[in-house]
Amino acid sequence: MTLLGKQSAAGWAFLTPATILIAIMAFWPMIQAFIMSLQTGSSANMQWNDPIFNNYTRMFADKVFMTSVGNTFLYLIIQVPIMLILAILLAQLLNNQHLRFKGFFRTCVFLPCATSLVSYALIFKSLFATDGLVNAVLVHLGILQENYNFLGNSASAKAVIILALIWRWTGYNMVFYLAGLQNIEYSVYEAAKIDGANGWKTFWRITVPLLKPTIIMTFIMSINGTLQLFDESVNLTNGGPANSTITMSHYIYNNSFGAGGVSNFGYATAMCFFVFVLVAVLAFINMKVGDTRD
Repeated sequence: MTLLGKQSAAGWAFLTPATILIAIMAFWPMIQAFIMSLQTGSSANMQWNDPIFNNYTRMFADKVFMTSVGNTFLYLIIQVPIMLILAILLAQLLNNQHLRFKGFFRTCVFLPCATSLVSYALIFKSLFATDGLVNAVLVHLGILQENYNFLGNSASAKAVIILALIWRWTGYNMVFYLAGLQNIEYSVYEAAKIDGANGWKTFWRITVPLLKPTIIMTFIMSINGTLQLFDESVNLTNGGPANSTITMSHYIYNNSFGAGGVSNFGYATAMCFFVFVLVAVLAFINMKVGDTRD
């Protein structure tokens, strides 16, 4: 065997075990899940749908599911841009070489990420309860005349979820931007300052273009995470009032494990594939928009 053949054989020898494991642990379950999405019935007695794609057509006639899709996209459209803009601005501020106690401030911004999803959701639920701290402060300041049921009103409950998401995930994305900023030579900013560029021009003409790969990555991750939003819907509002804040993952969970004691794995799996397609399409669009290569 030639040297090139030996190198090729060695490469395949190292790749084959990982490839087999990925096929068994990832792709085979995906195939099984797709087959299940074409079936109906309980887990012990699954039968083929008639027509075969009934679960997929049923989704678009399901008012609760369409409500969950609308809610999820509302959270995505409002929360993701605000969160990423705050993250990049905070990273820019905390990357200043002349800032004292940088480590302390970075830790403070990142600390919410160290809080478990269930814990922080319950904290926000307590804060915005009718007898919670937020109501007490607002009534004391005279902004409200009486306690307001934030979690019992559809609009305010959605606002609380969005606020909670921003608080929890801004520091997480800030770390990525901070790492990207630290890879930019400081001499580039000094040269721009000598050329007369102010802070705003430096940010838009230097920082943002050089951080573009990181911005695209965080955008894709944020889209992926928001489309699979679950903990906040379950622990903060339980999807209420009247399913007005429920997310797609929450509704999939209700169908999988039986809200009311009835499980429908086939229908839930079909909804999972719908979410998968949404994530893939949005990620593809984001990568194409961000790709500046000729």
